[in-house]
Order: sequence, then structure tokens, then C-alpha cells
Amino acid sequence: MQQRNQIQTACKRRQFLATSTAGLCGLAGSGMMRVHSGGFADLSYEEYSSHDGLGLAELVKKGELTPPELLNAAISRIEAADPKLNCISKKMYDFARGVIQRGVPQGPFEGVPFLLKDLSFDIRGVESAQGSRLFKGWTARQTSTVVERYQKAGLVILGKSSVPELGILGTTESTYGGVTRNPYDLERTVGGSSGGSACAVAAGMVPVASASDGGGSIRIPASCCGLFGLKPTRARVPMGPQGFEGWGGLAVKHVVSRSVRDSAALLDASAGAASGDAYLQPGGRPGFLRNLQALPGKLKIAMVRTMPPTVALDPECLLAFEKTARQCEALGHRVEECTEKFSQQFSFGELRRAHGVTVLVSIRKKVLQRLEELGRGLREDDLEPVTRYYHEYAQNYSGVDLQKARDAFFQSSRQMAKFQQDYDVILTPTLALPPIEHGKMTGNGTAEELLEWILRFIPCTAMANWTGQPAMTLPLHRNQQGLPIGSQFMGRLGDEKTLLQLAHQLEMAHPWSPVCRSV
Repeated sequence: MQQRNQIQTACKRRQFLATSTAGLCGLAGSGMMRVHSGGFADLSYEEYSSHDGLGLAELVKKGELTPPELLNAAISRIEAADPKLNCISKKMYDFARGVIQRGVPQGPFEGVPFLLKDLSFDIRGVESAQGSRLFKGWTARQTSTVVERYQKAGLVILGKSSVPELGILGTTESTYGGVTRNPYDLERTVGGSSGGSACAVAAGMVPVASASDGGGSIRIPASCCGLFGLKPTRARVPMGPQGFEGWGGLAVKHVVSRSVRDSAALLDASAGAASGDAYLQPGGRPGFLRNLQALPGKLKIAMVRTMPPTVALDPECLLAFEKTARQCEALGHRVEECTEKFSQQFSFGELRRAHGVTVLVSIRKKVLQRLEELGRGLREDDLEPVTRYYHEYAQNYSGVDLQKARDAFFQSSRQMAKFQQDYDVILTPTLALPPIEHGKMTGNGTAEELLEWILRFIPCTAMANWTGQPAMTLPLHRNQQGLPIGSQFMGRLGDEKTLLQLAHQLEMAHPWSPVCRSV
């Protein structure tokens, strides 16, 4: 009798899922539920990956799924796919089981499996190697404020995702952690530095994962992996308690996701100043998910094809960019060519130098602090060549250099605000090239080679970090080889609401397929 009741419950759940609108894409056919002879019903990969995070949580709240079933489905997918992809740096399955056993908070993402980027998202007592041999064995003394908020929202953390060494690359490949492979083409990059998170979401391991962005590190991997990626306004999401700013205010925290609504809901869950924060964004917490259904109005969009000094754009990236502009026009928005006008507003050389000063000084501080903890000097194999060069070169900078860099960023924010008096949103390509092959952009070359690839591959994302404004990439295009190509939108400072409404409008008009099922 008990076995028959369990099988009936499983069949009821399957019938519910087949008719539910909560799923992101709907189910792809029948035969998804496997019922063992003991009456236990497994959640298949197809069923699990057909929903975004909010969709899965809704099924938990309705009693159609349980957190253990979701966790088992996530673990099963990780164990099947990660040997090919290498996107998980640390498995925390027992940690996740303990959370479920103690009782998952009844938040908007109740029971949903979640991965933390192995950089900037700490859990007390848990190792964070940050893609670096030097940081192997380092454990956090405090849990990040944003992680506490994720846990309160009901997310179940089951692991950490791969990163390049200390997050300095736009790809995810390191001597310590190895190469993370793109599920759409194993020979291509997933982007970086949140590449492990993007890879895991695109491969169907989890519906959403944490990410951070100091020059494009949410948007680059989201574009490479066919996902939605929003970089919030500076100080929208707290960076503490370990520090107040990341990379002098360039870096922010959020997620990569399959759906716009998951990103909006997690911004609701994580936004807002923490006690003691030195500054915050005005307007409090405006209810991003609640406002998602409203139309953004008729927007005036500035069309910027590239940013200096980069001129060349891959034809497929240009096609994706122009296609996105036409899609916006079809929705009633006004799009205006502004490439030259935009380029004249900013001193790009000065801003890129300021970025370098800020990042290199931050890396040196981090390395020196780690060496002090270890009580020793730097060894030959502690860091990859580019990281070591950055660390050593940073001693050439003074406090005056750092302050000049900060002033340059603040001035760019003023200039951007002036430009956007005439435009609601700025549209650019996310990347100048489709996902590049492994080995092109690594920490094992020279700093000059890395800079060349940054300019060739990633000319447009850093602007939003310099100005502090929100920016997002949408996966609206595939090239002839089936590789994802994103388009970037930048909004006014503090105006994530308009960006998310536009993203949702485009998502509804041009739905994307956010899970790669070929791996």
C-alpha cells in the first residue's frame, strides 16, 4: 500500500509538471520520471532542467517536489557532466544535505540548488582557493553578507564554481584549476571570470549561480554560454563584511541565470546596504521582480558599435548587434546610431590605465596579505606568470596614482550621466568575438599578449564598471556554429528596473533556449 501511494504521488507530480506553466521552457516529452521498484521516483535531468529557479521553488511550495529530490537531480547532473566540463572547483554535497536536514528557509527559492563562485562569495570555514595555488587551503573566517541573503532566500549551496587565478582573466583556465570547457563547444572558452558558474547553469547543473563582475566577469561568460547576465549598479549588492569595495568599486556581485525573472528575484533578495556600508544606491529596494511585468515604455536607445581603441568586430557579433537593434525597434523603441558621438565623450586610454592601476594594486594587496598569513615569501610556482607580473609591477604605483585612477572613474560617471540625459539605454555588442579557443587568453603568456586579447575580445564591458552603472547581456543570437553571442545594454545609474523590464520584454518576444543538452 505504501509503495502504491508513493507511485501515485510520483504520477500526480508528473501530470502536474506536464501542464504547469511554471517551467521555463516546458517539458520536452514523456517518459521523464523513473520509478524504482522500491517506489522512489527520481527527478530526471530533462524534467529538472526544464525549469528556472523560481519554477522549481514553486513546485517545492506546492508539494510536487522536495529539496532532497532537487539536490539529487543537481548532483546527478554534476557527476555526469563535470568530468567533461571542469566547472566545479569544490563539491559541498554533505553541506547541502545538512542544510536540508536542518530545514530550508521558506524563501522565494526554497530548496533550489545553487553554486557559489569560488571568489568573493565566502562561507565561514570553507576553503576558497580562488583558482590559485597560493590560496590553496585558505578558508574564510566570515560568511559573505550576500551569501547569508542567498541562504535566507532558500537557496541550497552544493558547491563552488571554477575561476581563473584571482579572477583576473576573461576566460576560465588556470594552472591550478585547469580549463573549464564550454558545453556548446568543448574547444571554446566559457568566458571569465565567472566562467564556472555560467558553464554550470548552461549545462543544466543548477538554474542560477553566483557571479561577480569587475570588468565584465558576469556578462562575458553569460554571453559565451547563452545566459542572461546582469551587472548591478555599484553598491546595489553589499560586498561585506570582509571589505567594503571590490577592486576600488569596480567589482560588484550578482548571478548568471537562465531567466530574467530569476535574476530580478535574486536582486530583490540580495540588494540593500548592510550595516556600516559607507554609501548606497538611492531608492531602497524597488521590487525588481514585482515590476518586471510592466512595460518599460518607449525607450530611446543609443547604438554604440564598439569602444576605442578596438575597431574590428567579428561579422557574427556585428550581425547579432544589428539584429538586436532591429528587435528593439520592432517593440517600438527608438534606436539611434551613436558610436562616434559616444567615443568623443570619454578618455578611454586614461580609463583603461586607471583600471590597470586599480586591479594591479588590489592583486598585490591580496597576495601580500596571503603571504603574511603563510609567514613566508613568494615562491616561483605560487602564481601564474601574468599574475606574478601584475603583483610585481604594482609596486611602481603610488597612492597618488591610485587616487588619480579613482578620480578618472568618478569623472566618467559624470560624463555618462550627461550623455544619458538624451538616452535611456545604450546598446553595444557584449563581445567583439564569439567564444575564443582555449589557450588564446591565459595567465601563462605575457601581460602584453593578455592586453591585446582583452582589446580584441572584450572592448565594451568595462565601461559600466568604470561608471558604476548597471549593464546586462541577453542571449539573443547564435552564430553559424551554434555558439551563443550576447548583446549588451547599459542603463542609467541606479536604474536596473528599466533594464530588467526591457530584458523581460525581449525574452518574451524572442525566447531563448538556455540549456545545452549535448553534453
